[in-house]
Amino acid sequence: MDLHFSDSKPTDEERAAIDALLGPPESSWEGAARDEMRAADLRWARGGREARERRDLLLPGLHAVNDRIGWISEGALDYLCRRLTVPPAEAYGVATFYAMFSVKPRPATVLHVCTDLACAAAGAAELCAGVEARLGPGSGVGVERSPCLGLCERAPAALAVRAGDPVRTAVSAPTTVARAAEAASAPDSAPEEPSAAFAVPQAGDPSLVLLSRVGVVDPASLDDYRAHGGYAALRRAFALGPAGVIREVTDAGLVGRGGAAFPTGRKWQATASQPDHPHYLVCNADESEPGTFKDRVVMEGDPYALVEAMTIAAYAVGAHKGYLYLRGEYPRALHRMEHALGQARARGLLGEDVLGQGYAFDIEIRRGAGAYICGEETALFNSIEGYRGEPRSKPPFPVEKGLFGKPTAENNVETLVNVLPILTKGAEAYAAMGTPGSTGPKLYCVSGSVDRPGIYELPFGATLGELLELAGVRERLRAVLLGGAAGGFVRPDELDIPLTFEGTRAAGTTLGSGVVMAFDDTVPLPRLLLRIAEFFRDESCGQCVPCRVGTVRQEEALHRIVERRGAAAADDLALLREVGRAMRDASICGLGQTAWNAVESAIDRLGAYE
Repeated sequence: MDLHFSDSKPTDEERAAIDALLGPPESSWEGAARDEMRAADLRWARGGREARERRDLLLPGLHAVNDRIGWISEGALDYLCRRLTVPPAEAYGVATFYAMFSVKPRPATVLHVCTDLACAAAGAAELCAGVEARLGPGSGVGVERSPCLGLCERAPAALAVRAGDPVRTAVSAPTTVARAAEAASAPDSAPEEPSAAFAVPQAGDPSLVLLSRVGVVDPASLDDYRAHGGYAALRRAFALGPAGVIREVTDAGLVGRGGAAFPTGRKWQATASQPDHPHYLVCNADESEPGTFKDRVVMEGDPYALVEAMTIAAYAVGAHKGYLYLRGEYPRALHRMEHALGQARARGLLGEDVLGQGYAFDIEIRRGAGAYICGEETALFNSIEGYRGEPRSKPPFPVEKGLFGKPTAENNVETLVNVLPILTKGAEAYAAMGTPGSTGPKLYCVSGSVDRPGIYELPFGATLGELLELAGVRERLRAVLLGGAAGGFVRPDELDIPLTFEGTRAAGTTLGSGVVMAFDDTVPLPRLLLRIAEFFRDESCGQCVPCRVGTVRQEEALHRIVERRGAAAADDLALLREVGRAMRDASICGLGQTAWNAVESAIDRLGAYE
């Protein structure tokens, strides 16, 4: 492909998709036909600040074309670049960064079949082979093996996407070859997904705090949400004032639930105190860690809770604009959040005068497109801004220079919805839940070899064994993976580990974002480790050498070890350790720093290759 502006032209449909997002072009500089231009049209062009301010529309523009056509042609990319004044070489780099986009022709219908850990344990390899045999070249359906689709409680899973206006999607989970083929052939008539409450085995339990409304309220009804305590927290926030809200969150001991466990109150205070303006709030709903699906369930089952929580967080840090970066593989969550935002605006809960308090705030959804690295906050900022989702070096930290170079508070969905009980119950009552070092309730994503997979809510301090007992762990347990692909394995005799940040650290493992995947002795552990290595190789952004090269070397060594055990594998085990240490010590971001964790724990704790 010629990476400069070319003579390629968009089709009428491609042009319409882009113009629907950006509006009609104002000049031939932006791609308008010559007979539409004014006499002086070629003597001026947008530039400087005005052009730079439109760069963040690149990702939505790529989505617009991909949704309508199914892939992004050279002509469409060229036209989008003219509209946004973006160099085609840079836009090509962005378009090829994301797994859900294609710059090569492909069928209008694509079936994404999950091959990650929970689905692999549920027979994804056989499913993929069967689907590929059934939906051959003449079927009009492209079959793509996909990383985790966030449907681990219903593994194995598939997602069908049919391009058009509008784009149509169908989730099939748990699926079979016949069901997946049916979903791909007729997405409009595919069976409806089970409600979000299906993923919450505790649904209706009066002791629940974060999940109390899932399965109880109608997720489409703002009135139902308010009848069950909705917006009481925001009213208290306005009564306390921004400083009072931050003080409550700090006193409650809330820390980030995405894995880093950074104190939320400190982050908000640091953002609020920055003199540079505007301030931004970003909600990271791009949970792509294999085994993680809690944010999806919250957004599908209790969407207004996230809208309210984002409004409170923005009020505390002095932001008037919020971005919800939502995973591209979550079509129902997208629909639910779009509806909730529309209802909140219509009822004065978002907009120029929230609840009549003189505070202006609104939320914009930005869809991800299949990139695990965008779960890292600065990579997420780059993605929103229209660049490749590559992490930035720190400092400066996001609270100083984040999104668009301005002070930014970034939190994930679970962290934000914890703010609601803090304000309604009070910091002291919230802190009384859990342990002194890990306060409040925690959501756990349990999947794999259990009878009742799903999202579980327990106060910090419950043991791993207690959680697995709730989920109905099966006999002949071989290992438990804590924290997902970036976490670590523990043995069946270690189930008394307390599920707290300090407890898992003391046990030499990590709690991460709350992933708990159980595997019995029917699951081939070496194959799982290879899948983890493949995942990190595919998801590395390639920016830094330790991660770019190390993830490849890790996968190569694991392939060789599987073929030759014992003394013959000793050299490769030594190489794995050396590569793992290099990635951990020298990678720019958490992806490379944790890519060796699960493999190391499998070797050291489980004796995986003895």
